[in-house]
Formats: sequence, structure tokens, C-alpha cells
Amino acid sequence: MAEPTTAPATENRVVYNVTDIMKFLPHRYPFLLVDRIVELDAPQRIVGLKNVTINEEFFQGHFPGAPVMPGVLVLEAMAQVAGVMLYSEMPDEEKARKLIYFTGVENAKFRRPVLPGDQLRMEVELLHRRSTFGKVSGRALVDGKLAAEAVETFAIADRPGQPQP
Repeated sequence: MAEPTTAPATENRVVYNVTDIMKFLPHRYPFLLVDRIVELDAPQRIVGLKNVTINEEFFQGHFPGAPVMPGVLVLEAMAQVAGVMLYSEMPDEEKARKLIYFTGVENAKFRRPVLPGDQLRMEVELLHRRSTFGKVSGRALVDGKLAAEAVETFAIADRPGQPQP
């Protein structure tokens, strides 16, 4: 598994690239919504990037002639960034047996649309964690301006169909 680098925190820094992220998350195209992790201070904080392109499948219907990334997918992208942070702390044998589910959202606010060509910067901080559930606070920014924010809850459960110890 890739280890985080110790380079200075900049937008060009890559802690995990998309190939590394796919080793953590079970999501795949078209539902993998994280391209890069640029900061990681697990288990407390993580920053991930999503390059939003016109080729995204959801733009075909949301909205033709005026493409806007659905707010629920911005929330999902923040949840996936949180998932990378949580998986990064798990032993390898546990990663294969567990799934992290996005279970709830509180206080979601959408401040500006996310458009094709934008780079979505998702900053996520752990608020609370027990062994199998917890809560994070996330912010999604475009060009330093707040696009969305929410508190999200998660649960860690056994992966269906996997033998348990």
C-alpha cells in the first residue's frame, strides 16, 4: 500500500493518486469521485481533489445546456475522501473485509454550483469516531470559494460475501 509522502503541503503534492485511491475505495468509474489526495493527517484530517470534466456521465441529464454537478454527488465525493482517510488507518486484512457506508448528512448547504472545468477541493475533518461509526465535517471548495458543506455520518460494516475471522 502506498505510504503518504512528507513533501510540503501544496496543490501539486500527491499523497495518493487515483490508482492508490482505488486500492482503498471499492468505487469505480463512473462513481469514483476522487482523483487525488493532497493532504493527509490521519485520522483527523484529509484533503482530496476531483477534477470535474464535461465528460462526466451525470452532465448528460443535469442539466442539458447548463451542466451543473449534482449537489448529492458533491456530498458523495466528500464522503469518499473521508473513506480514504478511514481506510488508510485500517490494517490491510481489515480493508478487504470491511465497507464504509455513508449513512447520513446534517446541515448540508450548497453555496455555488460546481461546473465542468472546476477542480473541487474537499477538506474533511473527523468530528467523532467509535469502533464502527462516526461523523465528519466536510467542505467543498472551487477556486478557494465554498461550494458546499455538510456534516456526514458513516458506519463501518462487514463486506457482504467475505469470510469473517
